[in-house]
Amino acid sequence: MADPGPFPARRGRLTIGLLALLLAASILVAVGVGAVWISPWDALRLIAWKLGMTGAPRGIPSWAPVILFQLRMPRVLLAALVGAALAVAGAVFQALFRNPMADPAIIGVSSGAALGAIVVILLGWGAALDALGVPAAAFAGALLTALLVFRLARVGPGVQVATLLLAGIAVAAVVSAAISLVMTFSGQEVDRIYFWLLGSFAAATWPQVLLVSPLLVAGSAVAFALAGDMNLATLGEERAAQLGQDVERFKRVMLATGSLLAAAAVSFSGLIGFVGLMTPHILRLLVGPDHRRLVPASMLGGATFMVLADLAARTVVVPQEIPVGAVTALLGGPFFLYLLRRQRRAAGARG
Repeated sequence: MADPGPFPARRGRLTIGLLALLLAASILVAVGVGAVWISPWDALRLIAWKLGMTGAPRGIPSWAPVILFQLRMPRVLLAALVGAALAVAGAVFQALFRNPMADPAIIGVSSGAALGAIVVILLGWGAALDALGVPAAAFAGALLTALLVFRLARVGPGVQVATLLLAGIAVAAVVSAAISLVMTFSGQEVDRIYFWLLGSFAAATWPQVLLVSPLLVAGSAVAFALAGDMNLATLGEERAAQLGQDVERFKRVMLATGSLLAAAAVSFSGLIGFVGLMTPHILRLLVGPDHRRLVPASMLGGATFMVLADLAARTVVVPQEIPVGAVTALLGGPFFLYLLRRQRRAAGARG
């Protein structure tokens, strides 16, 4: 398939390379900044030593490896994985709905995850199921919500995108109402629930990183493998079918892929908005509409944005911590208004 749009492939590759370097630099800075400073050079030496590339580094305090590898590294890597998953999910849903303003919350996945997590917190099962109890419940809630939306939107052998969108909005509204009702009886757990709803990586652990990683790799691999079909989808269902695409199969796979990525992300981080909306949209302006470049660029860009947002969340008002969802909302809200204004201007110009 030919490259869509006026964006040369060389520019896209250069942008992706720069994003990879920016992500690496962001991770080095994030693991070093905190109540105790660890320089990027010392962090790099410690990482090289941990990977067996060099001998034990000299001149580094004995506490530095503990802080770096047990506290900061799992948090920073989980933030990167969640940001990447949300951004790729955003690119997938924007292609599926043929709308650059679609995001992972559009079919109620985030609301389903929140309901699952809240129920487990209130029932006290989170501790009984170990540290992964709440994320597991959130993941199950997200996937069950996505399955419900798909079943409601299915008419005969196919699923109409418009019906899928309306079903997602309706289910999200019902689930949000259920969340409000459940929280009415939350009692002493209300603070914990609110903190989860606003998003945080404060409780990040290595097991969580190891669980999210394969889900991100699998979902991103499917999105990249079907990048050509995602390009066709932007032409409309009728045109895509004329060019040989199995439209119904494509919609099912994209819905499953986007839901899996979004579920994996929000189940370990809580509700974090606007990443899936902003990242693909901004990078589409830089690398063009070709999803063979947009998907990897979104992955790297989303990871970088989330690492920096979490860094701001835990350092701006030390010793307190701002929920990372509040940081992304402060950045994403104005951007969303900008998109609305731009879309209205474009519609006015066409009219």
